[in-house]
Amino acid sequence: MTLPDPSFLVIQCLNGLTYAMFLFLIASGLSLIFGVLGILNFAHGSLYMLGAYFTHQLVSLFVDTPGQFWWAVIFGSLAVAAIGVIIERFFLRPLYVREELNQLLFTYALVLIFSDFARIIWGTDQFSVSRPAILKGAVDILGQYFPKYNIVIILLGPCIAFLFWFILLHTRWGRMIRAAALDREMLGSLGVNVSRLFTVVFFVGAWMAGLGGALVSPVSAIVPGMDVEVIVNAFIVVVIGGLGSFWGTFLGALIVGQVYALGILVFPRLSLVFIYVLMALVLIIRPWGLLGRPLQKR
Repeated sequence: MTLPDPSFLVIQCLNGLTYAMFLFLIASGLSLIFGVLGILNFAHGSLYMLGAYFTHQLVSLFVDTPGQFWWAVIFGSLAVAAIGVIIERFFLRPLYVREELNQLLFTYALVLIFSDFARIIWGTDQFSVSRPAILKGAVDILGQYFPKYNIVIILLGPCIAFLFWFILLHTRWGRMIRAAALDREMLGSLGVNVSRLFTVVFFVGAWMAGLGGALVSPVSAIVPGMDVEVIVNAFIVVVIGGLGSFWGTFLGALIVGQVYALGILVFPRLSLVFIYVLMALVLIIRPWGLLGRPLQKR
């Protein structure tokens, strides 16, 4: 087997970083919801899919509006967050006192509902969104061309990560979120409206899923079923990094992105297998993830 050209290897690593940042946006919302609410939301991938569809729809409606893509990203992701609030407030909240199996079955049912909803509204055709004019084209990196849009995504991921890190560690809402993850009953006894806090957390988690779907729309086909693939990879990310660990999710996304991108160079047909093997090794050696902690019964 001949070694790939170094410049091509660099571009492939950058492609892996791009994929990792999309995974981080989705998986961090999934991990946040699990860490605070204790719910593994199978419908998180469906919210990602809706973010992509809403962005496509808004871009189509406002063709002549300056900055149409960015407006579509903002309002599309906020629409998904609003749907998340409705789900949490009217459907998930009564299930908090039920067994975990009921919560899992409900979120899985949402996957089926949203999938049929997408097919009814948009059909089964593939859609795509044009990249914003300012980010069209590519830059030369070691003689290879790499899209400007992907560079922005690579830079955007760490910015969002540090923003949420700052909010979680240095704001009142962040302290309450961390306290709720540790002991929600004690937090409630201190006078905090835990139900409202749960709604805010679900809003943020759903918004991150919608944002991921909105931003991926120019680089990936928008089709029914795109939710299933991404939720599987998002679960792998949080399992590797550690359920409920924010920086663990970031690390897990980086690892999965690079393993997938470099695996394509070595054995293209087995690129996904490497990710599952990696997850299995992490589960054997450190079942709670690289930066996670052993789960305690609430």
